[in-house]
Amino acid sequence: MSTANRAGNPPVGTAWRKSSYSGAGNDCVEVAMTSGGAVVRDSKNPRTELLSMSRRDWYALMGAARDGKLDY
Repeated sequence: MSTANRAGNPPVGTAWRKSSYSGAGNDCVEVAMTSGGAVVRDSKNPRTELLSMSRRDWYALMGAARDGKLDY
């Protein structure tokens, strides 16, 4: 995983998604799938740096979350 500056932002028109568990607030992250993987941003401050990861890393992260491996 790596952070990307605004120059690493996905192309204009990229579809950002927010979790349905986020509710009405903006205390969450948004994800956009790109040809190289996934890019994550803070929904409260979308103009800050982005977190980018390969498709493989994204699915590993989602699997770990689904399986409760990230619960504390």
